[in-house]
Amino acid sequence: MNRISPKALLHSKWTKTTVVNKERHFVVTEIEFNEDKKIIRAVIQAVINHAEYEIDWRELKDGNLWLIGWQ
Repeated sequence: MNRISPKALLHSKWTKTTVVNKERHFVVTEIEFNEDKKIIRAVIQAVINHAEYEIDWRELKDGNLWLIGWQ
């Protein structure tokens, strides 16, 4: 399980463990918080083609799906 600080999530780098469409490396480009300082929206961008995807940021905690940094 990856440990994530919501405050440090913006601009963090991630590697997806399974490659889809040659997209493996990603950067978190947008984070939106509600009034309780909880994340309500997260957007990642593929490094290879700049495609953006809205994801549930909690998925990044799953070490079987995501690795911290570019590997």
